[in-house]
Amino acid sequence: MSIIRNRKILNDPVYGFINIPDGLLYEIIHHPYFQRLRRIRQLGMSYLVYPGATHTRFLHTLGSFHLTNTALSILKEKSVSVSDQESEAVLAAILLHDIGHGPFSHALEDLIVPNIRHEELSLAYMQFFNRKYNGALDKAIEIFSGAYRHKFLHALVSSQLDADRLDYLKRDSFFTGVSEGVISTDRIIKMLNVVDDELVVDIKGIYSVEKFLIARRLMYWQVYLHKTVVSSEMLLRNIIIRARELTMKGKKLWGPPALIFFLSNTQFVLDDKMLQHFAMLDDDDMTASLKIWQYDADPVLSRLCAMYIQRNLFKIRLQSEPFTTEEIARLKQRVSETFKLALEEAAYFVVSDMLTNNAYKPDSGIIKVLNKDGSTSDLADVSDMFDHEILSQTVKKYFLCFPRELA
Repeated sequence: MSIIRNRKILNDPVYGFINIPDGLLYEIIHHPYFQRLRRIRQLGMSYLVYPGATHTRFLHTLGSFHLTNTALSILKEKSVSVSDQESEAVLAAILLHDIGHGPFSHALEDLIVPNIRHEELSLAYMQFFNRKYNGALDKAIEIFSGAYRHKFLHALVSSQLDADRLDYLKRDSFFTGVSEGVISTDRIIKMLNVVDDELVVDIKGIYSVEKFLIARRLMYWQVYLHKTVVSSEMLLRNIIIRARELTMKGKKLWGPPALIFFLSNTQFVLDDKMLQHFAMLDDDDMTASLKIWQYDADPVLSRLCAMYIQRNLFKIRLQSEPFTTEEIARLKQRVSETFKLALEEAAYFVVSDMLTNNAYKPDSGIIKVLNKDGSTSDLADVSDMFDHEILSQTVKKYFLCFPRELA
């Protein structure tokens, strides 16, 4: 298939003008599968807490693309060898790194398509585009999967300090208005280098990286794991679980064909048919379905959907210890009596689980710092602000969701 030669400039509220080069990358961005990301909210349910948080995966992906392109230019200026083919490959990989996200992004992760993460779907879409463009994405797939010989290219796409994280922190802070997430992406990128085929940060940029890690931890508690966001996500997840249960039992629910396709099954193969159905799903489909389902004859589905549409979200409690099975059982009994539901139906209105947050995960790859003598060190070993154990410590909080009427 021939590739159209074109060029486009987009105006991004965070970075200003973003240049989209012609050829393969332009074609990918203009494909309907990629354009779907315009209808997927970056922060899922966070707009229910921060009304400005309606930016999309499309905008985030282009921001990540811009930062990756800038980083490649900086590395080339520092005499790091990156060919034009490798540049295009890593840019294709970052463009497609989030294409596997479904409606409301992480809120319905592993639920619309059970047991398949968005990274697996993204890889499947890359393979689709690779077939479409006769192997043009071979290198991009290797870079995305971490199999390419130059490991620093994979680190630009997926690591503790990748373009994805740099963009979403800065962008999510901008659109939510949460200033704790503001980071200096320009300085961090200017401090990048490559030593022994690994991506490193110059010691002069250590304070910017420390600020990045602080911002990430704060943004998780203040935005991504905000208690009302968690409450709304649990409500939405239980709606989909109930809708699938009813559909699997033979009930004919109203809904877009693509949504009904996924509600009617629990086992899926990552083939072109499944990818085509998934590409037809977005936030609009989910919202329209919930608006209709609030009038369904099923008392569980209708009540849950009405709660969501009217923003009558679950009440949520947080604590440092797990909630007891007795307390959970008592709440289910109260729901059963209050709403005249069977105990198994009442379980849809009581949710208990755990939240975790850590800014730095050494077991997922470390951030290496380039010292003045040319050696490299783990950030946690040279930082004068963080204790190694505190920096990588996982903070846990347990939550319990239930209807506000029982508060």
